[in-house]
Amino acid sequence: MNQESIRVRFAPSPTGYLHVGGVRTALFNWFFARNKKGTFVLRIEDTDKIRSTREALDDILNSLKWLGLSWDEGPYFQSQRIGLYQQYAEKLLQQGKAYKSTLDQKEASNGKPERGLRGEATVFKSTKEQVVIEDIVHGRIEFDAGLMNDFVIIKSDGMPTYNFACVIDDALMKITHVIRGDDHISNTPKQIMVYQALEFTEPVFAHVPMILGPDGSRLSKRHGATSVGEYRRLGYLAPALLNFLSLLGWAPGEDKELLPPEEIIDRFSLERITGKSAVFNIEKLNWMNSIYISQLADDEMVLLCRPFFQAAGIDVSSEKLKKIVPLFKKRIKLLSEIIGATDYFFKDKIDYDSKAVDKFLRVPGGRDILARAKEKLSGLDDFTIAKIETALRDMVDDLGIKPRVLMQTLRVAITGRTVSAGIFETIVGMGKERTGKHIDQALGLAEGNSDKG
Repeated sequence: MNQESIRVRFAPSPTGYLHVGGVRTALFNWFFARNKKGTFVLRIEDTDKIRSTREALDDILNSLKWLGLSWDEGPYFQSQRIGLYQQYAEKLLQQGKAYKSTLDQKEASNGKPERGLRGEATVFKSTKEQVVIEDIVHGRIEFDAGLMNDFVIIKSDGMPTYNFACVIDDALMKITHVIRGDDHISNTPKQIMVYQALEFTEPVFAHVPMILGPDGSRLSKRHGATSVGEYRRLGYLAPALLNFLSLLGWAPGEDKELLPPEEIIDRFSLERITGKSAVFNIEKLNWMNSIYISQLADDEMVLLCRPFFQAAGIDVSSEKLKKIVPLFKKRIKLLSEIIGATDYFFKDKIDYDSKAVDKFLRVPGGRDILARAKEKLSGLDDFTIAKIETALRDMVDDLGIKPRVLMQTLRVAITGRTVSAGIFETIVGMGKERTGKHIDQALGLAEGNSDKG
């Protein structure tokens, strides 16, 4: 098979938001198509008229775009192809490979019968022969078709069933490889029978293992965020999420874990997909996301963090953010953490950690250190890192204290915490006026004042 002839598809149903299992399926299709210089087709399976929504469709399209999974054809909509499905069902009827049957509507949809709702459905005649799948991931899978009943292909309301519509679409769209979750394995024998009945060329099948939670159960909301949109809102980066999901059921070799999309494309093959279920590890995703954040250019990080400040009601200039945000590239795991990490830059009154106050402010000499630091800083005309560092380091000799004592006392005074970004960069980002206000507040807590604030 020529590489140029490779055609794969991602076919979500717009009945809910795009979740990580669906994204992983889309990813494997996209990586395979790009590796083989083939075609990635997007098809929207929206024949469920009741449950399909525009909101879900927009979420799917926006999520794919955010992740950078561009499609080469589509999106095609099954709801616009109903005539095609009915045409091929009629062909099977004429060939005696299908028949009409009066069924309850829910029975025709493979559900439980409901009284009073009866209609004529089109039913496919099972071939009663063995069906074999040569699956790239799972190997040879054999099904005894004699155990399979006839099945509905056109429901009584005229809509096609999943197992019929996807065969017609895959055949007419010349899909060469069907890469999907292994929860579809049970559907495949029925689809193969339809392929054979219509004399369509069967695609190559690759059924990808399920994604499980850490407790071994199927991944669900109780294991954390599951929709792509939610991960985006929490501050995960698209390349990090792509990297992480690509490793759920696929191995690049050489024990590599951090791979940009270009390298994954270069290394990707269906043969490297494992048959074992993959375990979703949120700690690993967070670690991976922190690495990607640390590698952002300063301007890009500011741009990505700005919406979180806006959502928190913090209206600050880009110039201010450029001084503050890059300080936390190696200190946060999620972009959304930037608000909690930087809140003291924007508050007029600090929320102090009581243990930090007792350890660094309510100690002998604490008040003198803060008073001298305020004096030094307020006297600076050039409020730069170099000038601030020089002024503060001069204090060390004047007071006869260790540099770390000065820096930690000042850090607690202006941030309320024992851990922060570099103290000199923090002071510059905070500005002279706000730094002075915070030191004044800390002076009220230093030794000699019984008010704990």
